[in-house]
Amino acid sequence: MTQKIIEGDKSISDLLQTIEPKGIADESMRHTVEVLLNLIEQLQLKVKGLESENQRLKDENNRLKGEQAQPDIKAKNKKGFENKHSSEKERKTPLQHSKGSKNQTIKIDRQQILEYPHDKLPEDAQFKGYEEVIVQDIILTTDNVLFRKEKYYSPLEKKTYLAELPCGYEGEFGPGIKTLVISLYYGGNMTQGKLLEFLEDIGISMSAGYLSNLLIKNHADFETEKTEVYLSGLESSPWQHFDQTAARVGGVNHTTNVICNPLYTVYLTTAKKDRLTVLKGLQNTKELEFILNQLTSELLTNFPLPNKYKNALKLLPQETVLSEEQFHTLLDTYLPKLGSQQRTRIMEAAAIAFYHQQTDWPVVQTLVCDDAPQFKLLTDNIALCWVHEGRHYKKLSPFIACHQKILDEFLDDFWDYYRDLLAYKNSPSKHWAEKLRSEFWNLFSTESGYQQLDERKRLTLLKISELLLVLEHPELPLHNNPAELAARTMVQRRNISYATQTLEGTQAWDTFMSLVATTRQLGISFFEYIRDRISQVGNIPSLATIIREKSVLNPFGCSWMPE
Repeated sequence: MTQKIIEGDKSISDLLQTIEPKGIADESMRHTVEVLLNLIEQLQLKVKGLESENQRLKDENNRLKGEQAQPDIKAKNKKGFENKHSSEKERKTPLQHSKGSKNQTIKIDRQQILEYPHDKLPEDAQFKGYEEVIVQDIILTTDNVLFRKEKYYSPLEKKTYLAELPCGYEGEFGPGIKTLVISLYYGGNMTQGKLLEFLEDIGISMSAGYLSNLLIKNHADFETEKTEVYLSGLESSPWQHFDQTAARVGGVNHTTNVICNPLYTVYLTTAKKDRLTVLKGLQNTKELEFILNQLTSELLTNFPLPNKYKNALKLLPQETVLSEEQFHTLLDTYLPKLGSQQRTRIMEAAAIAFYHQQTDWPVVQTLVCDDAPQFKLLTDNIALCWVHEGRHYKKLSPFIACHQKILDEFLDDFWDYYRDLLAYKNSPSKHWAEKLRSEFWNLFSTESGYQQLDERKRLTLLKISELLLVLEHPELPLHNNPAELAARTMVQRRNISYATQTLEGTQAWDTFMSLVATTRQLGISFFEYIRDRISQVGNIPSLATIIREKSVLNPFGCSWMPE
């Protein structure tokens, strides 16, 4: 009996996969079938959710009884239920691969002539020059130095004069060890435990405490350079990438903010991820300032705040910069009945207004980001990530075959349109921009008959200004991949070393991971950079200077400049 039920269910499922509403001539019947198929899709999605929830509850019940839960064995992906949401294959046009010569970038340290044994040559052998072969190698050995510092004493001055150690030799270890340790830990993602093992293997004796201090303490100069990098990076472009990823500090959840453009990357770890925290990150400050002015009132129109509070705010001191404590006192005195959410909205509006009128720190005009609510209203414009938008469609998992076909065809059209935008960036024109706007409306407003897809398309249609900002500013990137990849780097760092335990260690992570990413973007060896700074040689200019020089050669905001 059970076998018959299973076979019956299978035959019904197979029948559903053969239905194609477009082939039904009767319009009323076709509409009815489309409604029923969409209902099946909804029920199928609901059943999958309930099954997952039911299994989770069973596992939890078994765990409480001291029994084993169901093993988490990943099933092989089937068409229509893909859990991979990457869009690399669809959005990228394959290019012909050409392998370049790596020998052009290799530094030659020494040359050696290899002679062929003369006794093995025939008598008529003639010398024809040399055949060159480059072989890369490295010498890793200790350079332990016993410094004999001259020491003098002046009886008249009652003062001792002692020769100083060379630059970089402060403490028990020289610049070579310090450079290697910092480079392997931050640039090579090694753990402190593995670093200690490695150092011991090559004959260096270092305690775990000294290693930890070397990695996280006394790096004021590097922190200053990171701040300079951030400042020059913000000045180099009117738009910036922004993303966030989870972090742990001392066992407590935090958030790492990533701000970058093609010339730099900066990490800032904060306790929260809300709009006020993002605003602190954009200003590189720990304490926000607030102001009530016309912009504050305009921003409050975007929030569901009662008019009585909006009117009351206009009676408070205007154009006066207030600290956070002063602003809280002002609200407590004149608006004591404010709810916590209402207070937050007012603080956000006043903090954003201050950010836009201050001149101590560059103001970002456009954020390239996803559509998380904490990014909205902070800048004049937001350019949404097309890859992130495409991910919403990749997550759809239609059960019915005709819906799978509809989704596949739509995704093809989606990425074709994306490639048209890429082509527009290379040669923009008003006529082409209008054509692309029209195509956008056609792509996302046309009903497909697959309800979940159509609902998703309507949500995309609401974001037209953010997704098509590139038509006004062709310099804008179409995706937020640089920030997402930078965030992934920090996730890998977190997976390897788990988490930081102190705020000082967190600041060191942010500082050096920022410098690692920025040096690589600028084409500078992080190892050579660290060695240069520790030894105080001065061969590598400040990273901020290099960013400013490169930004002049590669302007990222031509369309923002007045004509």
